[in-house]
Amino acid sequence: MERRTIGATALAVGAVGLGCMPMNWAYSASRQRGDESLRAVHRALDLGSSLLDTADMYGPFTNELLLGRVLKERRSEAFVSTKVGLLVGEQHIVANGRPGYVRRACDASLRRLQTDVIDLYQLHRADPEIPVEETWGAMAELVRAGKVRALGLCAVGARSARRPGARLHDATIRQLERVQQVFPVSAVEAELSVWSPEALRTLLPWCASRGVGFLAAMPLGNGYLTGTLTPGQGFEPDDLRARHPRFTAEMMAANQPIVAALRRIAARHGDGVTAAQVALAWVLAQGRHVVPVPGTKQERWVTQNAGAAGLRLAERDLAELRVLPPAQGSWE
Repeated sequence: MERRTIGATALAVGAVGLGCMPMNWAYSASRQRGDESLRAVHRALDLGSSLLDTADMYGPFTNELLLGRVLKERRSEAFVSTKVGLLVGEQHIVANGRPGYVRRACDASLRRLQTDVIDLYQLHRADPEIPVEETWGAMAELVRAGKVRALGLCAVGARSARRPGARLHDATIRQLERVQQVFPVSAVEAELSVWSPEALRTLLPWCASRGVGFLAAMPLGNGYLTGTLTPGQGFEPDDLRARHPRFTAEMMAANQPIVAALRRIAARHGDGVTAAQVALAWVLAQGRHVVPVPGTKQERWVTQNAGAAGLRLAERDLAELRVLPPAQGSWE
């Protein structure tokens, strides 16, 4: 698989990564099976999808424990990205950016992952009660201690409070500017897909101009852009899509033209090319510093996603995707 680099330290990863969250968190609990997920991780490494993206809150903790079972055998083949800064309660999630907590959380992640170093340690969310510089300083200490190789920041969510008239990623860029004064940012993780292209306006150019890698989260639109979901099919209560405004039956039907365009382009590229691969190829085409991180828990989808690394979209394809109608249904 093609290799791409993250950050000024030129950390090399496969062009398509693996988002591990669905294996233990946020999607269809009844279909989460440990052995199946382990096979998916092994398959990703076999294919060169070396970036494994997780977080201590996924589960919580069980996602890192699952990856640890693979890393115990294949650490040298993997690029491990995990996150800190969010705590999961019974009915809520809260941020914790206190330096002491960050240090303890890192040690706990290292134990669960069965490794002595984390390749990319990301701040999941800034704690509103702690200056982000203090949290970032504690994370920088972990780099100096040899427990972490590089630092990253996850973008502020779409539903976070914003100043009137502000663009989606303005708050994230303000955070980035602040933490860059403390220690270099190697990567930013934010949503980017055919139906959520907002990062192209300001966040992606910010990263490109500073040599910062970009990890594209949800590049398949939470599964919608694969074309395998049926409008009105329903989701389990614990599935995040059960509450997402784009996954009502009405909005799923309204956004079918986006999937239809992906299928048309796939057909032009020959038998076996899928809508999902076109969606990932579009993300890959946005810059050499961009690495899509599609989430899955199934080996067959890992194989399909990895195949997108070899798909090159023509200008005709990209032009067709540029003029798609905007997706309907929003958190805003």
